[in-house]
Amino acid sequence: MKILVDTNLLTRASQPDHPQHQDAMTAVTALTTRGHTLCLVPQNLYEFWVVCTRPTDENGLGMAVEDALARLSDLRQTFDLLDETPAFLPTWESLVVQHGVKGKSGHDARLVAAMKVHGLTTLLTFNKRDSSAIPA
Repeated sequence: MKILVDTNLLTRASQPDHPQHQDAMTAVTALTTRGHTLCLVPQNLYEFWVVCTRPTDENGLGMAVEDALARLSDLRQTFDLLDETPAFLPTWESLVVQHGVKGKSGHDARLVAAMKVHGLTTLLTFNKRDSSAIPA
C-alpha cells in the first residue's frame, strides 16, 4: 500500500532530541519492513524546507541552506516522490469549498487533494486532526 507521509513526521525524524523522533523513525521502519511504499508530494519538500531553514526562535530548525538541501536529497532518496498533476488544483479547490476550509488548514487540504489524485487512503502523521476534517 502507498502511504503519504506528513511533513510533521519528516521534521520529527530530523530532530534526534525531539520526544517524537523515535516514534517517527519506528513508524517509517515498521511500515517499509511490512512492504508499504512511503510517499511524498512536492508540498512536503516545500514545507520541510521552510521548517528546516526557519530560525529556532520562530519554531524552526535553524539549518543552513546547505544542510537543508542535503536533508531534501535524503528525503528524495528515502521516499517515493509523487508528481503534481493538473488535477491537484481543481481537487483542492473542491475540497476547500465543500468543507469550508479556512486559513492554514488549506495546506492540509492540499495534501488530501494529493491523496485523492494519487488514490492514496492513508496519511502517516502526528497530527490527525489537521486532515481528519477533510475526507480523502
